[in-house]
Amino acid sequence: MSQDDFLPIRGYDHVEFFVGNAKQAAHFYDRVFGFKPIAKLGLETGVRDRASYVMEQGKVRFVLTSALCPDHEIARHCALHGDGVKAIGLEVGDVESAMREAKSRGASIVQPAEAFEDENGAIKTGIIRYAGDTVFKFVERGNYRGTFAPGYVPLDAKGSESVGLAAIDHIVTNVDLGEMDYWARWYERILGFSQLTHFTDEDISTEYSALMSKVMENGSGKCKFPINEPAEGRKKSQIDEYLDFYQGPGVQHVAMNTADICKTVRELRDRDIDFLRVPDTYYEELAERVGPIDEDFDELRDLGVLVDRDEDGYLLQIFTQPVQDRPTLFFEVIERHGSRGFGVGNFKALFVSLEREQDRRGNL
Repeated sequence: MSQDDFLPIRGYDHVEFFVGNAKQAAHFYDRVFGFKPIAKLGLETGVRDRASYVMEQGKVRFVLTSALCPDHEIARHCALHGDGVKAIGLEVGDVESAMREAKSRGASIVQPAEAFEDENGAIKTGIIRYAGDTVFKFVERGNYRGTFAPGYVPLDAKGSESVGLAAIDHIVTNVDLGEMDYWARWYERILGFSQLTHFTDEDISTEYSALMSKVMENGSGKCKFPINEPAEGRKKSQIDEYLDFYQGPGVQHVAMNTADICKTVRELRDRDIDFLRVPDTYYEELAERVGPIDEDFDELRDLGVLVDRDEDGYLLQIFTQPVQDRPTLFFEVIERHGSRGFGVGNFKALFVSLEREQDRRGNL
């Protein structure tokens, strides 16, 4: 951690999704993605307006929340955006200090630092506004001994077998044209992040569309947040499509690490997850482009896994199709072998595939 890291972040605490039906969503993330339900909040715990399920796999923790009445912030959020990420939880050692620093630098406060207690101890949280309707929640766990947080009761649910997802690698946000630089500066000013890399429309483009991206990371390098904005093109880009159907900026995808991407992808395919597929021509010169790797190139071609190499090593990655009817939120599975990059060598092939899917949906 750098000496001038005024808002030290320990890592990702959780990601909370607002969904139309939390019980059904929990079943989906359990049976399909291998997340185990570990805690619940709702009518049975004395909460009358919403229900939440906490799902866990490796160090990844998702919270799925839905409203129990129509005139509610969560119901309105889902009506406007569909299912999507509402809150990105970041673990900090001192919430009051984090909120004080963020506020002094101009953050918009949604919830001041507040403590929540039960027989297992206390958790402190504070919330600041981010892009669109998304928020960042700072979480100070201290010595809390409960399953997740006060108000939640543990679930004695077996859950399906893990697919090997180990931790959150990065979280990508889509913003409107002209807003990427604003939010990059916001990360620097409010959270003390720095820019890791920058991709222009020359890096990420096809004949028809393009996007630009800046990747911001915190002082320890544990939390990375790419920010995408559309670029001018002959037709709509994937970012434009997202913004149209999400009705504004928001989280486009959550990338999760695995130690064995081939095993993880096989498991997910067996559970009916659809992945984005690049043209087979992508694999024709792959070995020559990326050099020696530990994995079998024929297996990667069969599974549709992409490979890229930089000066630090190589990575393997694959992207799911959107996990709801709106072409908005999806997931990435990534396995890193030294590389700290984001697969710039794959951008062209991915964009072609994304445009093909957009055209199939009538949105190109």
